[in-house]
Order: sequence, then C-alpha cells, then structure tokens
Amino acid sequence: MFETSPPLVLLYGPFDPSGSGCLPADAITCSTLGAHALSTVTALHVQDTANIEEIHAITAELIDDQARCLLEDMHVQAIKAGPLYTTDSVRVLAQIAADYPNVPLLLQLHTAPQALQSDDFDPDEAINATFELLLPQADLILVDNSVLTQWVADGLLPRRSTTPAKTLMQFGAKWVLTTGTELRPGQRAYVLHGPEQTLINWPWTPPTSRVSHQNGPLACALTVELARGRAVPDATESALKLALPLTGRAFRPGMGAQIFNRSTP
Repeated sequence: MFETSPPLVLLYGPFDPSGSGCLPADAITCSTLGAHALSTVTALHVQDTANIEEIHAITAELIDDQARCLLEDMHVQAIKAGPLYTTDSVRVLAQIAADYPNVPLLLQLHTAPQALQSDDFDPDEAINATFELLLPQADLILVDNSVLTQWVADGLLPRRSTTPAKTLMQFGAKWVLTTGTELRPGQRAYVLHGPEQTLINWPWTPPTSRVSHQNGPLACALTVELARGRAVPDATESALKLALPLTGRAFRPGMGAQIFNRSTP
C-alpha cells in the first residue's frame, strides 16, 4: 500500500561532510519535521567541526542536471537554497526559479567562509548576483541581522536611511525574516518584514554556546511549512515553534564548534 506522500522539499547547497550543517544535515532535519528531502549539491567542502579547509565548486551544467532531473520527476513543493558560493550556482537557481514560479523558494543568506578567499572564487560577485537575480524571485529571505550589518560595513549592501532588511526588499524580496535584530537595548527579536509595511516580531534568545549553523533548523522548518502551503506569516509562526525543540540538544564531537544533535531523542 502507498502511504500519503510527505511534503517534498529540494535542498540546494553545499555538502558538509562533518554533518554540521547544509547537506546532509538539513535533509535529516527535514525528515524529522515530516518532509522528504531531495538534494542538489552545488559545492563540496573539505572540513571538520573547526574549519572549512577547501571548497570545490560543482559546474553549472552538473548543478542544473541534478536539479532538473528531480524537478521533472517529482512534484517539489518548496526549495531551500544557501549558501551560494559562485555566480554559476546563483544563475542556475535563478533560471530554475523562473521556470518553476509556483514552487516557493526560501533563500538563506550567509557570510562567505574564509575558504572562499582565493583566486578560484569571487564571493562578492556571488553576493551581488544573488541580490540582482534571486531576491526578486525568493518568497522568503532568512538572514541573521549581523550578516546584513557586516555587508553594509563592507559596502556590499547599500547604506541607506532604511534598515538593511528593507534594503533587501527594495531589491525585490517579498518577505525578509531577520534573526537577532535589536528592537531596543537588551531586547532582540526575530523580525518579519513584508509587503505594505508589514512588521511582525517574536522574541529571540541568543545561543548559550557556539553552535554551527545556528539558523539551520529554522530554515528547514520554514521550508517545510511553505511546502505545506502555509502563507509566510503563518509559516514563520509555526516554524519558530517547530525549530525550538531541534535546537535544544547539541554536542561537541570534535575539537571545533558544537553541532545540533539530530539523532532521534
């Protein structure tokens, strides 16, 4: 007998062999949340829990082949993308998003890892391409407020009178969810910026210890809720509740950062 199909989500991003975040960690998280994860690998890391030593980019043709093979076979209900290291990975996703406009796209923005600072990569170019090509097509952007602050300081994001999150919306983003945003001294929040000056916030508590990919479980929960057909405000409300238990357990398997314990409790 065939069981009812779980939501199908496509994870588009690099492979992290340490299991700290990205693939395959996000696939395990999505499974815990009741979804079935498909994967398109955009880069391969050589890393442990302390550092990313090398990043090897996948060619644009192979990225495109991976994604379209899955999309043409199955009814994908949401896409989670990020981090994106090359303009090729950005351009491929932009074309896929244009070809599948009814599939919600969650874009998680990150700062570039130190391993990208080489002649093989131009992280600033990839970020600029993301602003130009992907923000107008993304249904929801997830980003830590500290990332936006750093991009403004580095000149990657224009310094305007409005907040950095609203600057992303001026690039075409429909909804932007920031984490760790200061509302007033001593009080930070998750802040959802939306159309027509929509502004919703939820309390945010800083992590008690250094954990890799702190927003990874939330990004997965948001993607799964979008796949279930929820509108962005409702998806965010539900995802915050779903992600909280997933971030309650962490362990340190090596000499670097702690990672979330994604094994069954």
